[in-house]
Amino acid sequence: MTTNRSRGAAGGAPRSTARSARRRAREFALQGVYAWLLRGDQGAQDAGEIDAHIRDSEGFAEADAQWYKTLLHGVMRDAPALREGFLPYIDRTLEELSPIEHGILLIGSYELTNHIEVPYKVVINEAVELAKSFGGTDGFKFVNGVLDKLASDLRPLEVQAASRR
Repeated sequence: MTTNRSRGAAGGAPRSTARSARRRAREFALQGVYAWLLRGDQGAQDAGEIDAHIRDSEGFAEADAQWYKTLLHGVMRDAPALREGFLPYIDRTLEELSPIEHGILLIGSYELTNHIEVPYKVVINEAVELAKSFGGTDGFKFVNGVLDKLASDLRPLEVQAASRR
């Protein structure tokens, strides 16, 4: 998995590394979900190994370790149901999704479904930022569209209230 974080918008100076502990947790969770997807969704037997490997990564100490654990293990546990939620909104088969987009959609879907305390706009923004940092050129547009539609289904009152503002 490669990252575009090391370069600024013009490809020059590095971007600021001042990311919140939650954003760092999402980045590490994405790395874990990515590894899990590449292994073929093997389930719990891989969860501990992936988790231990990610926790040994440089910079993990700056992440919200509890949020990372919640996301990684929640996505691995709930992946089939999460996929059912976003499948109606993707314009390709699940097998055609890049593992990065797939992982981001799983994480975003998990947060929208299970963590109502996180505003839906924050969930979508964080997913878009992950896609910009780790995904393909226009992957963030795809992620934004899918999660926006999913949010309308999962959190209709919150989405309606936000659109009235």
